[in-house]
Amino acid sequence: MAVIDPALLPDTFVAAFNAKDLNAIDRLFEPGAVRVLRPGEVVVGDGRRAATSSFLALGVPIEISLRHSYVYDDTALLIGDFVIDGTKPDGERVHIEGTATDVARRGSDGLWRYIIDNPPGVEKADG
Repeated sequence: MAVIDPALLPDTFVAAFNAKDLNAIDRLFEPGAVRVLRPGEVVVGDGRRAATSSFLALGVPIEISLRHSYVYDDTALLIGDFVIDGTKPDGERVHIEGTATDVARRGSDGLWRYIIDNPPGVEKADG
């Protein structure tokens, strides 16, 4: 799952997510990467992994459609629409969608990894 083109990160994430492979997903992120849970609330490290685990636990696949990929040197901005839609194993219906704004960086090994995972995208903070 080595990603040499940042525009391929979303598809690689989808494959790992839909395979329910938390370790493969984790390899797509730098160790200190930030995940935005909601505007103004971010987690890193174990908190980021726990947030990903909670989405995997839904047991519902994700789809991501990349809108834009802007690259400057070793940094990329990825904007994509995502949908998690289906029925959980317990029969509960799930529908989560949005437009994510994510940032990736090319490492010294030439591979691209997420450094900011922002599923809420441009949503406004409550209040």
